[in-house]
Amino acid sequence: MTPADIRHQFEIQRRASRDHADVPLLVRRERLLRVRKMLDEHGPVLAAAVQADFGMRSPRLTEVADLFVLRAQLSHTLRHLARWAKPRKVFTPMFLQPAHAWVQRQPLGVVGVIAPWNYPVQLALAPAIGALAAGNRVMLKPSELTPHTSAQLASLVSQFFSPDEFCVVQGDAAVAALVASLPFDHLVFTGSTAVGRKVAQAAAVHLTPTTLELGGKSPCILDADCDLQDAALKIAHGKLLNAGQTCIAPDYVLLPRGREAAFGEAYRAAVARLFPYFEGNPDYASVINPRQLARLRTMLQQAQTQGADVQVLEPVPGSPLPPAQGIGDGVGRQMPPVLVFNASLNMQVMQEEIFGPVLPVLGYERLDDAIAHINAGPRPLALYWFGRNEAVRDDVLRRTVSGGVTVNDTLMHITHDNLPFGGVGDSGWGAYHGEAGFLRFCHQKSVLVQSRWSMGSALYPPYGARFDRVMGLLRRWL
Repeated sequence: MTPADIRHQFEIQRRASRDHADVPLLVRRERLLRVRKMLDEHGPVLAAAVQADFGMRSPRLTEVADLFVLRAQLSHTLRHLARWAKPRKVFTPMFLQPAHAWVQRQPLGVVGVIAPWNYPVQLALAPAIGALAAGNRVMLKPSELTPHTSAQLASLVSQFFSPDEFCVVQGDAAVAALVASLPFDHLVFTGSTAVGRKVAQAAAVHLTPTTLELGGKSPCILDADCDLQDAALKIAHGKLLNAGQTCIAPDYVLLPRGREAAFGEAYRAAVARLFPYFEGNPDYASVINPRQLARLRTMLQQAQTQGADVQVLEPVPGSPLPPAQGIGDGVGRQMPPVLVFNASLNMQVMQEEIFGPVLPVLGYERLDDAIAHINAGPRPLALYWFGRNEAVRDDVLRRTVSGGVTVNDTLMHITHDNLPFGGVGDSGWGAYHGEAGFLRFCHQKSVLVQSRWSMGSALYPPYGARFDRVMGLLRRWL
């Protein structure tokens, strides 16, 4: 599509949203059922496209991390949509009675979605489902880094939806910039903080409200009394799912000083349990492209040069380890997991979101030190705490701010349909899961219906003794 084509497509959706501002519940449900039918009938095709884009990414991984999540979201939304969409009656203050009032939940109009490459089906369709449920039209721009998946999404959406309901536009970063500049009624972007700033700036020209999910450095705090083996297994799963290319993946570990070696051994055992081998293992995803692999290698090379202990987890104990510049040289870019000890805070590995199977491990003397370290940086998208002491847990929750938290596990809060999911500060803003997502894509219109028996005229000018008596009565009620 040319820029003119994209703008024309947007105008089609915009006119449709203005001509049909009220979208009945039955129409919304039918659109959601079409999304479900699309996934049920073409899920294997989408999984194969994801596999082709990554080089190695098991269809089973796509099933659990993309398709299952979407099916659960659809089921939850369809079950609760009628309740979410109903007008909400509100209490009317005494001085306004006998008027009555409610909040009416209306579609915003046209919602733009700029989706990332790491979960190219889930993160494209999840915000679209919320927007459609709220009665909006949707324009989706999937990532150019997953061209097979993007092409399949474009083809399937065009089969199941008319262009004025839901459409997909494909293209490179220039097309994404064009989409971000359109005067949407709401814009959802998932990606890096750096690009998120550009998207927010482009949207601000039209005062377009945005939902930004931007990631960041999500910490794991291990308390002294935690089950180290259990924590290591859950951290390994959260870190290595999709080869670490997950916005809420554990980015680094904070644990009591002196337990680094014990955690390293437990982590090695956990990795061996999950992935007996790496290269050629369909369950262990590839790094998306050579550019991302080179970025991870550079990060590790810098850490090695500056004195960090970089440990590549070999699949067979005792096998020779490649230098940092040779990590992931297999044909499928399946980079083996890496632990980094003795990392300093000025290293790239501690400055940037890693987005790969690399895990720095830092020791702390006191819990206060761990909390201070987290609070000194940008607020993370996720935080993970492992331990048994509920008082310590609650102390950590009170003293840190993050988009979301999972206690004694990783990633799982994102799967809870009744929890809003989103970032805070540099990790983003807004949420689009469950009812919170539905409301994100609604305009909550205030409606007050005045009664014929209204006494409001008692407050009209000219002011005098009568006005003073009425105000005196009102002050007693407040």
